[in-house]
Amino acid sequence: MKLHSLLTEDLVLLDMKAPDKDKALSEMAAFLKKKDKVGKEKDLFEKLLQREGLGSTAIGEGFAIPHCKVKGIKKPVLMLGISKPGITFDSIDGKLTHVFFLVISSPDSPSQNLQILAAVAQLVRKAPTLQKRLLEAHTPQSALKTLREEEEKPND
Repeated sequence: MKLHSLLTEDLVLLDMKAPDKDKALSEMAAFLKKKDKVGKEKDLFEKLLQREGLGSTAIGEGFAIPHCKVKGIKKPVLMLGISKPGITFDSIDGKLTHVFFLVISSPDSPSQNLQILAAVAQLVRKAPTLQKRLLEAHTPQSALKTLREEEEKPND
């Protein structure tokens, strides 16, 4: 599964302002509501908070994959959020989180959710320059181009 095929320019938030985890989740939920990708911003925020309560989705190296399942979602929603200063997100390595791949999927398609999460984790592992390159992106188009280039690099 290629992440760049799920992402569109309108779902790239290049300049996150949130200083902490709760505000970051709220900012991303509000962004998706504004883009008409979710019905109720508050419901999405609460579901994301619940998921974080089970354990942080910050996987280290500056990346997090906040995710949840929402009834009524027809196809998965993938959003890319970037925070240049970084956000305290309870990362397993204790570092600030800069890049967020937010995944919302239907509870009726659990395998789809897992495939997207696995694709993000695999990309983060195989692309050591991904965070640096995404932080340098000045437009949603350049962020998507970076993502596509990193995904299409052959595995070493």
